[in-house]
Amino acid sequence: MPTLLDGKKVAGDIKNEISARVQDLKSKGKRVPNLAIIIVGDDGASHTYVNGKIAACKSVGFDFTLMHFASTISEDKLIKHVENLNADEDIDGFIVQIPLPEHISVERVTESVKPEKDVDGFTNQNFGSIVSKHQLIMPATPFGVVELLRRYNIETEGKHCVIVGASRLVGAPLGMMMTEDGKATVTLCHKYTKDLSSHTKLADILIVGVGKPGLITADMVKDGAVVVDVGTTRIEDKSRKTGFRLAGDVEFDTVAEKCSFITPVPGGVGPMTIASLLLNTMKAYEDQHGG
Repeated sequence: MPTLLDGKKVAGDIKNEISARVQDLKSKGKRVPNLAIIIVGDDGASHTYVNGKIAACKSVGFDFTLMHFASTISEDKLIKHVENLNADEDIDGFIVQIPLPEHISVERVTESVKPEKDVDGFTNQNFGSIVSKHQLIMPATPFGVVELLRRYNIETEGKHCVIVGASRLVGAPLGMMMTEDGKATVTLCHKYTKDLSSHTKLADILIVGVGKPGLITADMVKDGAVVVDVGTTRIEDKSRKTGFRLAGDVEFDTVAEKCSFITPVPGGVGPMTIASLLLNTMKAYEDQHGG
């Protein structure tokens, strides 16, 4: 059986480390980091994710500021709120929860965020810094994947890393991070890739994040591969209290028999994304206050 890449455990370790740093700040009479969260509308999944981020802030001793706007808010008015947070010296970092209503441009809102406070790592400046010698704030989910591999001492240098999914949020930045920081040879696959399995079967490290449950089956994975499942899809399940269950992109039960390491869904990359958000907020605080 493979070793589970337990994101929940590692995220807990990271939270304990951050809590200790927060306590040190308090002991020196300094204020603690303050994360602001903007959410627009009443999307159920978005509110679940935001509640998780608020709980994480509380668990490490961060302050937080929640700003909830109706789905009818105009793009210009939302950007005005973003600009106010940019100028607020008591806010160290903030996120704008996506998705946003159709009449609001995610790109325009994202680029309105001051890069120093962009703790999601979405702005062009932070994104571009991945391939520089002076990296700024890294995208939270890719950062979480890289940190999970690092904390399990998984060798990436010289390994063949195949990433399925080329989104701006996960696959594209992760490909650059695995090349720059991991020194891996990276193949980036997407919906236009022909004969996907011919690529995935060559992977020493296979990372999948497209939101298509069961996309990766056992016959698509090399023996001994490390498999990281970033995909998270809500599947209706009336037997569950929530009314749904979470499914990954990897057919876990059959693929696990061939792997050396594999992430579960849930409990793998998800907790690491929130832990990375906390790390990014701590970095933003320290960068702005000389920590």
